[in-house]
Amino acid sequence: MTFPRVLLPRLRAWSLLIGVSAALAALLHHAGLGAGLMLGPMVAAVLAMVVGMQVRLSGPLFVAAQGLIGCMIARGIPPSVVGTVADKWPLFFGGVAAVTIAANGLGWLLARWRVFPGTTAVWGSSPGAAAAMTLMAASYGADTRLVAFMQYLRVVCVALVASLVAHLFMDSGVPEAAPAVATDWFPPVSPWPFVFTMVLALGGSWLGTVLRVPAGALLLPMGIGIALHLVEGMTLELPPWLLALAYAVVGWNIGLRFTRPILAVAWRALPKVLVSTFALIGICGLFAVALVKLAGIDPLTAYLATSPGGADSVAIIAATSHDVDMSFVLAMQTLRFVLVVITGPAIARFIASRVVRGRVLEGT
Repeated sequence: MTFPRVLLPRLRAWSLLIGVSAALAALLHHAGLGAGLMLGPMVAAVLAMVVGMQVRLSGPLFVAAQGLIGCMIARGIPPSVVGTVADKWPLFFGGVAAVTIAANGLGWLLARWRVFPGTTAVWGSSPGAAAAMTLMAASYGADTRLVAFMQYLRVVCVALVASLVAHLFMDSGVPEAAPAVATDWFPPVSPWPFVFTMVLALGGSWLGTVLRVPAGALLLPMGIGIALHLVEGMTLELPPWLLALAYAVVGWNIGLRFTRPILAVAWRALPKVLVSTFALIGICGLFAVALVKLAGIDPLTAYLATSPGGADSVAIIAATSHDVDMSFVLAMQTLRFVLVVITGPAIARFIASRVVRGRVLEGT
């Protein structure tokens, strides 16, 4: 009788979380809000943490979801993306550098002005690689809980703002647009491409975790998938019901990080965190305007391409939005994601050491 008594509360909690997630996801999806299938579970998970529900997400489940999202990104990149990046490489690398410099510059200012304790602002302002930044922050005396709060609050804000922007752009498009086609959640699936995709998603994400590659659960399946898709022309089979599950897991993973201790620590800093977060979103919005004016990129594509952080959520929003240049958005997001993963920790360490050294020289 002990086992059922221990198991029952968890089953009830998960049943409630799944039910609320499904209701919110259906509501947002029906309203046409981009990435509603991810945002619904994310909001439900945050509410679960606020009310103190005992819910934990399995690590392997999130790893598998990242692998599926990586395959989705790979599938969404058409063969023309290589030529697109090659033809406009100054534009892509300029956009990636601008967002990265803006994020790190904001972090340096916040740390310099002592808006946050220690070097927390430096690590919390990095535009991506949230897990790596949170883990490395402890080595430099930063409050890892506040770093996690900054990182994942930005992911939430970016996802919400990008979804609303996508929704507004779609509403302001053609006055008499054709009615949306109902999603076929269970279409016929080609067996061998589906098996290959599952092996790539699950095996690649597992290998990326075992090898301890930063964000390897997402990057390894994505990289291999892009190579096979673009070079070999292989088909990646991802039925809508499977992607919906992956979106839900990603949303839960974000929402369930907002535990009561993190919320308690961050409560007093919440206004400052929000100001810095929306300042970065606004700065990136200005970069998007520059892309529209100087390069002729359509506004929604430019906005999604320059959104700071949350590459997987932005990819989901782009995939569920009409008239978006997926190759441009994914190329820009992927380049910045890879750049942050490779150089972000070193840049954060450099800025943090400079801030600390400056305070020592000032005698503080």
